[in-house]
Amino acid sequence: MEPLDLTRQPPRSCFEELDGLMLMPRTIDKLRGFLPGGNPAEYFINGKTPGLSQYLLDRLGIALEDLQELVARAADEEEIAEWLRARTNVSQYPAINATLQRIKPKHAHDPQYFANLYAHTLALHPELEHIVDIIDADDRRVFGTVS
Repeated sequence: MEPLDLTRQPPRSCFEELDGLMLMPRTIDKLRGFLPGGNPAEYFINGKTPGLSQYLLDRLGIALEDLQELVARAADEEEIAEWLRARTNVSQYPAINATLQRIKPKHAHDPQYFANLYAHTLALHPELEHIVDIIDADDRRVFGTVS
C-alpha cells in the first residue's frame, strides 16, 4: 500500500468499514502514515495511551505489528480483509461495531488525557458523547471535512 501524509488529510472516518468492520479503514490509514514516505502527524495507535484502534485490534486478537507488516506489503485493502477473515471471527464484527459506537471518554484508558487531547473540539461540541463522534468532529475541525 502507498504511504499517506496525514498532515494533508485525516485518516478516514471512524464509521467507514472494511468488510463490515468499522474503524479498520481509519486504522489502516494511520498505519500508512508510518510507512516510509508517509507522515503520521499527530495520529497514533499507541501513543501516551492506547487509542481506539488498539482497542479494535485487541478485540480482534490481532497484534499491531502483524497488521503493520501486512499494510506495508499488501497490494490493496481486499488483501487485508481476506487476512482478517482468516484470523478473526467475522460474526463478531457487528458486536464490535456496536461497542465502538458506545465508548465514551470516561471509558478511555486515560480519560483526562483524552479530554486534553480533544479539548478544543469538546469545547465547540459539548453535545458529543461518544469517542467516535468526537474524533470525527475533531478531524472536521482541523481539516474542514472527514474523508
